[in-house]
Amino acid sequence: MVKFSREYEASIIPEWKGAFVDYKCLKKLIKKIKVARRDEDDSTTAPSDADALVAGAAGGFSVLDPVRALASRFAPRVQAPSEDEENSDSSGELVRPAAKHEREFLEKADEELHKVNSFYAAQEAELLGRGEALIDQLRILADVKRILADHAASRRARGHLSRTRSMPATAPLSPQLSGSGRYLLSGLASPQSMSDGSAELQQAQMTEGAAVADEVMAALERNGVSFVGLPGKKDAKKDGSKGRGAGALQMPATVRIDIPATNPGRTALKVWEELVNVLRKDGADPAAAFVHRKKIQHAEKNIRDAFMALHRGLELLKKFSSLNVKAFTKILKKFVKVSEQQRATDLFSQKVKRSSFSTSDKVLQLADEVESLFMKHFAGNDRMVAMKYLKPQQPRSTHMITFLVGLFTGTFVSLFIIYAILAHVSGIFASAGNTTYMEVVYHVFSMFTLISLHCFLYGCNLFMWKSTRINQNFIFDFAPNTALTHRDAFLMSASIMCTVVAALVINLCLRNAGASHANAVPGALIVLSTGLLVCPFNVFYRSTRCCFMRVMRNIIFSPFYKVLMVDFFMADQLTSQIPLLRHMEFAACYFMAGSFRANPYETCTNSQNYKHLAYVISFLPYYWRAMQCLRRYLEEHDTNQLANAGKYVSAMVAAAVRFKYHATPTPFWVWMVLISSSGATVYQLYWDFVKDWGFFTPKSKNLWLRDDLIIKNKSIYYVSMVINLALRLAWTESVMKIRFSKNETRLLDFSLASLEIIRRGHWNFYRLENEHLNNVGKFRAVKTVPLPFRELETD
Repeated sequence: MVKFSREYEASIIPEWKGAFVDYKCLKKLIKKIKVARRDEDDSTTAPSDADALVAGAAGGFSVLDPVRALASRFAPRVQAPSEDEENSDSSGELVRPAAKHEREFLEKADEELHKVNSFYAAQEAELLGRGEALIDQLRILADVKRILADHAASRRARGHLSRTRSMPATAPLSPQLSGSGRYLLSGLASPQSMSDGSAELQQAQMTEGAAVADEVMAALERNGVSFVGLPGKKDAKKDGSKGRGAGALQMPATVRIDIPATNPGRTALKVWEELVNVLRKDGADPAAAFVHRKKIQHAEKNIRDAFMALHRGLELLKKFSSLNVKAFTKILKKFVKVSEQQRATDLFSQKVKRSSFSTSDKVLQLADEVESLFMKHFAGNDRMVAMKYLKPQQPRSTHMITFLVGLFTGTFVSLFIIYAILAHVSGIFASAGNTTYMEVVYHVFSMFTLISLHCFLYGCNLFMWKSTRINQNFIFDFAPNTALTHRDAFLMSASIMCTVVAALVINLCLRNAGASHANAVPGALIVLSTGLLVCPFNVFYRSTRCCFMRVMRNIIFSPFYKVLMVDFFMADQLTSQIPLLRHMEFAACYFMAGSFRANPYETCTNSQNYKHLAYVISFLPYYWRAMQCLRRYLEEHDTNQLANAGKYVSAMVAAAVRFKYHATPTPFWVWMVLISSSGATVYQLYWDFVKDWGFFTPKSKNLWLRDDLIIKNKSIYYVSMVINLALRLAWTESVMKIRFSKNETRLLDFSLASLEIIRRGHWNFYRLENEHLNNVGKFRAVKTVPLPFRELETD
């Protein structure tokens, strides 16, 4: 049976760890009480045993009996003064060590109870406030959607207005948000309390062409929302003949839809709306934006995500409450068993039961209300669909993935041995071997090997994050039911390498057999990989592939997309995969241009355009990352983002200088390489250690590190710092005058590229560790979703 302490440590919410009961500390105090009571029992039983020995001397004599009697007589007299000095309180009365520790335990337990209670009250108030705001947002969304539906119906009925005598004077209210007494926060206004616009509606003189539009406006006014910019009594007569009475509807004067400009489409839409609002000549408030279905869809999605985040926060708070109640119950049972203080335990237990985190049912009521509203408005009254969004199930762990990892790994090793034997027999790796084959194989094999190595290291990162309870799914905003596990990453790595080596074996066999177009096999492998990446069917981790393509789109089109944590994290990975991008450039040039037919690979290496493109690829990841920093600076106004952008600009300058040095290797450019690359390296090391990893904190209790460390063995951090420093200096190989053969040069380049990926794997763990500790310090366990509807101040 698992001990409760281990179960408790494994179940607590990592971001709220500091707010939970310090069960270990209370358990240590109970051990002190137990030891003190045992010592007291020993001290009281020792004299009686000695007296018994003296009394029993009449029955039998021993040479040591006088010594024992003398020791038992004088021992209490020697020990009594020290106990009086140590265990006396300020009043001069003696206090037993056990009683002292019992009082210390009760004081510490009371302190922990106050901490838990205060945190729970603060979180409960915050979640209740979010719930109220969300219900208001949902009411406005339902009203606006109904208005759009009525407006569309009015346009369809405009041709029939001449044949109809009149339209109903009122419109039924939407039943979506009718008041419900059993809900905690359902304070939605009724039609009777929000019919302040009915008098104005009855006085308005509507023309026949504007009847439906005015009726839609009146329906919204009865729900407490006023409009600006629509035709009034005077404008209705002028606009009725022109057919403008049922024109474009506009937002209320007191409410505006705020959709974040997270992509180019939303940005262009926002600019267009602002331009239209400025150029309007009807005297409307420029803040009153046009209502259209696309904007309503964005608002509905934001509200749905906000409901999901709110429900997750409520579930976490319920878990927080139950775990702390259970922890207090367990620790009090241990306390009463050791101390036998039944009365004090009962009093403290009653205090725990009366605490708000134990008795409050507001969170439960709000959770039921959120589920009901979500099921009604976003799941079509289907509870199973609603629970898939609100309570996504974790994928079941199966041994099949582990079996497949072993199968592909063993197959890869066997195929690699076969390939090495065939290559040695064919003599293709000899100095006089087939140069064309080596060019193609080197680029294709290196490209897929670097991808596989990166997947393997990402699997190692996932395993370490899971072991250290770093919530990477929350940091990256991944869905827990579709996020990769470390076994999935290992499977991807092993399957990629197995497929690549199998293709190389087939290619070599066809070449040895004299088959034509044997080099088309690596090209077919690239086409197959690309097709699998964009495959729309639910095979081979479709959700992960879609997420990867979406992130790559955001990176390539920086700074037009909003920068999220996963975006700049992936962009940092690309800065370590510049050799991979160059291999992809050669493969694209060689196969897409049809060069494999005549094997003139020199056209893809000696061309000036090819060399210029290689230069562009060398600094393109740094450019994307710098653009992301500029976008974050414009949104957050954080000067650290400008400094971070400067780091990537320095890397681009160093890459440009090294490119120039390879073109003209003169002493002047050697010094320029040393100066630019050294400056960029120092800049990057400072940012790695201080900003990304959070090390070198002033007055830290851990030398050169930070106060909070997840890994207990501090030497691991120092070793990682040394590795990061050494691998950051890999550029020095480019200025060393070391003569290598062509195959040795390829092997050296591949080794340096692999070491850079390994360095990035180290960086990944500590970067997310620092981000996780920042979330823990701010108790961030649930993301905050911006709400779309914002009330404007009106005079």
